[in-house]
Amino acid sequence: MIYLDYQATTPLAPEVRDAMLRWLSLDGSANPHSSHVAGRAAKAAVELAREQVAALLPAGGQVYFTSGATEAANWAIQGIGAGGIVLPNTEHACVRDTALAMQARGHDVTLLPVGADGLVDTDVQILPGTALVVAMLVNNEIGVIQPIEALAARAHEAGAMFLCDAVQGYGRVEIPSSCDMIAISAHKIHGPKGIGALWMRDGVSIAPLMHGGGQEGAVRSGTLSPALCAGFGTAAALAATRFDQDRAHVQALWQLATAKLGDWTINGSAEARYYGNLNIRRAGVDVVRVISDLRDVAISAGSACASGSGRASHVLSALGLSRAEAQSSLRIGFGRYTTEAELNEGLDRIIEAAHRQLDMAA
Repeated sequence: MIYLDYQATTPLAPEVRDAMLRWLSLDGSANPHSSHVAGRAAKAAVELAREQVAALLPAGGQVYFTSGATEAANWAIQGIGAGGIVLPNTEHACVRDTALAMQARGHDVTLLPVGADGLVDTDVQILPGTALVVAMLVNNEIGVIQPIEALAARAHEAGAMFLCDAVQGYGRVEIPSSCDMIAISAHKIHGPKGIGALWMRDGVSIAPLMHGGGQEGAVRSGTLSPALCAGFGTAAALAATRFDQDRAHVQALWQLATAKLGDWTINGSAEARYYGNLNIRRAGVDVVRVISDLRDVAISAGSACASGSGRASHVLSALGLSRAEAQSSLRIGFGRYTTEAELNEGLDRIIEAAHRQLDMAA
């Protein structure tokens, strides 16, 4: 299998697997919230992981482990109390759908338009009475990097807090220090699925999403998994040490891919973006058929969360693309463990499948 779907999830790093194994054995099975020796050892592993995850985030805040970024985003949005919510109309479903659910409960929700490049206008005005502004650092479908610093400044001018969905950017691009809350996930940086975190700036307070034992600083209930925490921490530490190496590798792969796909159009900005995400389109190509034809090449038509829904991508629609253009759009994701040979072969297979369709239609 040639794996080119890094935005959906990333391969588990071998170092992460090894770090997790100790805590999956009988000797490492203690509850980290227990006070006995084994429990204290498990807690120490959790706290080390917390420090490793925090090292890639701004100073002056606290990391709270969650079951994933979906929980983190839900917690941040639902915990704000009264006030309006503002977000770009290209946000991930875990943010967009939560905001719309809050709208049904009486909150004012404003969806900001984006340009054809997928970016929000930095001159946008945030109205008084807004409680929260949310924006994705790196868009999961098209890879563009939103002007987070400017949006956070607009939020603060209006007296609102700013939440950054940094899932696709954490460990890959710098996260601006002006955020009040940041949602992240382990499985996007070669860590395990089933764990994420919400970072909160010191002084930020929101209502708990779940009630119970209050294990995470009395604000997030639920027994933590030392194995998942250790895996997340190790993945974060690897991302920190390999940051420049991974970025250079991804940029080299991007140059290879864009040179080879000169007949395709890039969706979203070609400059303000993370280069491990290539979303492209070509008129007359049905990408669902391409994906079906290439059973040993893992690629996608957009967000894995919406896969199989039959709905047009709300992100591509927000860029002004027609339904036909959206249906001709393909997302190719690559990263740390993608070799140039694999990418070359995968691209050749994609090009061949597209040409078969175009030749049949001619």
